[in-house]
Amino acid sequence: MSTDAEEVNEDRRKYEFRKVIEELKEYEGSGTQLVTIYIPEDRQVSDVVAHVTQEHSEASNIKSKQTRTNVQDALTSIKDRLRYYDTYPPKNGTVLFSGAVDAGGGQTDMVTRVLDSPPEPIQSFRYHCDSNFLTEPLEEMLTDKGLFGLIVLDRREANVGWLKGKRVEPVKSASSLVPGKQRKGGQSAQRFARLRLEAIDNFYQEVAGMADDLMVPKRHELDGILVGGPSPTKDEFLDGDYLHHELQDHVVGKFDVSYTDESGLYDLVDAAQDVLADQEVMKDKSQMEEFFEQLHTGEKATYGFGPTRQNLMMGAVDRLLLSEDLRSDVVVYECPNDHEEYEVIDSRHDDPGHVCSECGEEAEKTDREDVIEHLMDIAEQRGTETKFISTDFEKGEQLYDAFGGVAGILRYSTGV
Repeated sequence: MSTDAEEVNEDRRKYEFRKVIEELKEYEGSGTQLVTIYIPEDRQVSDVVAHVTQEHSEASNIKSKQTRTNVQDALTSIKDRLRYYDTYPPKNGTVLFSGAVDAGGGQTDMVTRVLDSPPEPIQSFRYHCDSNFLTEPLEEMLTDKGLFGLIVLDRREANVGWLKGKRVEPVKSASSLVPGKQRKGGQSAQRFARLRLEAIDNFYQEVAGMADDLMVPKRHELDGILVGGPSPTKDEFLDGDYLHHELQDHVVGKFDVSYTDESGLYDLVDAAQDVLADQEVMKDKSQMEEFFEQLHTGEKATYGFGPTRQNLMMGAVDRLLLSEDLRSDVVVYECPNDHEEYEVIDSRHDDPGHVCSECGEEAEKTDREDVIEHLMDIAEQRGTETKFISTDFEKGEQLYDAFGGVAGILRYSTGV
């Protein structure tokens, strides 16, 4: 599968996950009867079944009959779902949600959802009972963006690692042999200063070597490199061109941090939040700037559901731009005279009905589906890239507010 196709599939999977998570967050249960289980890919399913069986047995001690019944029903549903797996869950693991949710009027509905192969690997097994489903770990995965190299150093020690989305991964560390500023007896001040500078230089080279070994192979995937430490250490390190020249070009910021052990990597990420926020939306900004340029000075822009869909059907759209906040359905209507029309409505609203714009006859609904999935299906068939655009910057907000969350950059002008 090509890289572009993999990116499209990944974007689609994330969107579908996000929709399910939003649905799960709306559910509430009485007491602690909503069950969530996170299963890493290396956890044997038989172990999880044994755990669920044990929890089912212990639930018999719950005093409230209704809560006891609901928890045991949820665990039975989860156990039934686990039968579909072989020895281990799929890649990156799986998450199961089950429980009796409030349906209003004192009634409850049993809900069970399974999310296989989340965007990032599940790190540990978690069993959770509460009045809400546990969705936060999945939400963090969905906001994960970018790959940044991390370097923290002073003249005593250094650590290098990764920032993968929001997850810090320490990888390598080193300690220096740089002597303190006070020279030992018997050494001239000049000789001591020279030896100390040599030791500092050797240590900077060692740190650069660690960074080069780790990051050069990933240089084409890097979104940036962050360097932290006290002044003047980090400045000396960067100004001395110790890093591989291709990594030097990726440095997006240097920051004052007090610690240079593993905890310093986390301090570095905290200090760089503004830079990271800018980097996350930089690609989105670039797409929207190109769209507005074509809108104002060229003819290769389309927006709104109808025109964009028409251009997609013609194969004229190079990149489909969709707002991450778009939550709408497209309803397909057909009138007695075989005219087919599409209407976009809020996904939370019922079908309002439709009168054919061509003949005035009452039209009948023939289909209803998520508007993003509808447009992405067409885009995939026509070889069109799909880009999800954040609303965390002005032009991203404009895509959602002024253009209905749907736009495109065309391959050629169509006049539509």
